[in-house]
Amino acid sequence: MTETKIQNEHIKIGEVNTLKIERDTDFGYYLAAKDYEEVLLPNVYIMEDEMPMGSLLDVFVYTDSEDRPVATTKMPYAKLGEYGYFTVVDYKPYGAFVNWGLPKDLFVPLSQQKEHFHIGKKYLLRVCLDAQTGRLYGTQKIGKYFNREMKGLHQNKVLDAIVLAQTPLGYKVIADNQYEGMLFSNEIFEPVKVGDRKKVYIKTVRKDGKLDLSLQPIGKQAKIGEAEGSILELLKEADGELPFTYKSDAEEIKKMFGLSKKNFKRTLTALIEAKKIVLLEDSIKLV
Repeated sequence: MTETKIQNEHIKIGEVNTLKIERDTDFGYYLAAKDYEEVLLPNVYIMEDEMPMGSLLDVFVYTDSEDRPVATTKMPYAKLGEYGYFTVVDYKPYGAFVNWGLPKDLFVPLSQQKEHFHIGKKYLLRVCLDAQTGRLYGTQKIGKYFNREMKGLHQNKVLDAIVLAQTPLGYKVIADNQYEGMLFSNEIFEPVKVGDRKKVYIKTVRKDGKLDLSLQPIGKQAKIGEAEGSILELLKEADGELPFTYKSDAEEIKKMFGLSKKNFKRTLTALIEAKKIVLLEDSIKLV
């Protein structure tokens, strides 16, 4: 069933807008919201066969080098209110410019940097909007944006997270673009680095408005998660490959992994489906 698109009431900078293709010009199509406000979609993004006049089109809207709103069918690495791990491509006395996946780089004012930025280095930033100028910008000062309201959050709720920083305890993350959380080192059984995006499970909702998180389900599914972690850890120690398959001897499985053959087979299936390992003729191997 085809999803029905709903035209935006107003054009929103920094977000995906559903707009009507209103008119054709030498420079491109003009797209309109319900309030008749228009924005240009330049010719470079137009595919006439797929964009008939009068149809609705999903576009990202930002401002060009002259601070005029412009539409694009390309999507940035992060939209307004989201976080991304961006590479610095230029630096000026008044701020830095980072690549965020669009022709015009994202500006990070000097006042929004917590450290001196270096060209070629990556930094985790939040995309923000200057309400007075209508310009989008990046900020490294993200503490004030964290949501401390924990209503609706519960153990095992799945969130999307981006890894913010490594600490002696593990990794700080930002979950669902609003919650501050922690992944603990002793519960991580896969490669993790700053900037990675991960699916995480809530382990504990803390009274200080932060979350303890896990890369594996908690509670009823915890044993499966622990078994997956154990197999992955043993594979790492064995240079990525072990001589075990679904047909391996039950006693050998128990001796190596501490699992019953039934649980071992179930865990192997989960790891294969998650594309973390591959099953060879006589062994299992890390992807």
